[in-house]
Amino acid sequence: MRKFILIATLLFTGSALFAQKKITTSGTVAFDATTGFDDLAKAENKTVIGAINTTTGVIQFEANVKNFTFGNPTMQGHFNGTKWMDSEQFPKMTFNGKVADLSKVNFTKDGTYTVTVAGDLTVRGVTKSFTTTGTIAVKGSTVNINAAFKVKCADFGIANVSIESGKVSREPTVTVSAELK
Repeated sequence: MRKFILIATLLFTGSALFAQKKITTSGTVAFDATTGFDDLAKAENKTVIGAINTTTGVIQFEANVKNFTFGNPTMQGHFNGTKWMDSEQFPKMTFNGKVADLSKVNFTKDGTYTVTVAGDLTVRGVTKSFTTTGTIAVKGSTVNINAAFKVKCADFGIANVSIESGKVSREPTVTVSAELK
């Protein structure tokens, strides 16, 4: 009988803890580095891993650099090359942070909440503190996260002729969207 109670307690506790973390393996990160000179510098990655702990506000995303796709295959080759993302040496980009104002979000009530997220963004092996605003939309047991922000290429050691000539934006817009369950 004691074993049954212990196992039932562990299962109940484990399921309660699991419910606090919402995850996805199909989040999307897109970026738009287009300028008036060139509109090909757009890419999207629909295989981003993401998680949020609804109790602590810890939020994490990880994107495989090679999974960004472009409309132009030549752009994709340049993007993964050593002058840009160097995806062989730096295969992933990550964000590890926390929702700063988690008390604004009621994960038990449907609604859309504007929040501030602060953490560390790592791109090309360089980690920078980063803060942005976004939305958390709750619908039943599903949590949707959305944010759009600009990133300075130079902050992450990305500088080359295309950027300097104005062909590619110095500050691309990054858009993150994920449905977590």
